[in-house]
Amino acid sequence: MSKPDTAGWLKALIGRAPHDPAAFAQALTHGSAHSANYERLEFLGDRVLGLLVAEWVYARFAGEPEGKLSRRFNALVSGETCAEVARAAGVPAHLVLGKQARDDGANDSDNVLGDVMEALIGALYLEGGLDEARALVHRLWGDRVDTQTSAPRHPKSALQEWAAANRRKPPEYVMTDRSGPHHALRFTVTVSIKGAGEASATGGSKQEAETAAAKALLEKLPG
Repeated sequence: MSKPDTAGWLKALIGRAPHDPAAFAQALTHGSAHSANYERLEFLGDRVLGLLVAEWVYARFAGEPEGKLSRRFNALVSGETCAEVARAAGVPAHLVLGKQARDDGANDSDNVLGDVMEALIGALYLEGGLDEARALVHRLWGDRVDTQTSAPRHPKSALQEWAAANRRKPPEYVMTDRSGPHHALRFTVTVSIKGAGEASATGGSKQEAETAAAKALLEKLPG
């Protein structure tokens, strides 16, 4: 199996060759492979992404109230969306993982891919500033912003609203299983509304599993 051309891929991704290839290499490196991993850059990139998406939806959806803007924002910066963007950009082929992490499927983990996408944004911000980071985010997230015809409701909020509208007690979330190695944990959560039904789902974090379970239960409920 030939080694991927990460240098060429990065050049295509950010529109030029990196000035500091080491920072981008670090952004692509999982903790299982090396001590200099993506975690610090992910911390920075998460904040940069948040600022850029916030200013974008604020300008793009002028006149919308804060609640709708928040729903748009939360959907666009979620770990699930970041992972989807990472897959579409070709990130999985360029991840640097330890053997066990690779064997455990970390290269397709929403948690890992979402964090790496944010780390790459962090690396670009350090090197090229907000303007270059903004150009990358607008290119990679563009379709997702432009196709948001209405402010999406988070599944957990929608489920809470359904329960209130139908005079039911609030949804109850119970974590029923936690498994897998530290770098690829899997959580299973069951959500129930008394007298209405329940659904279970698994995710790479408790929050991700709760969201998926809420979505699954909403699909079962009338109206």
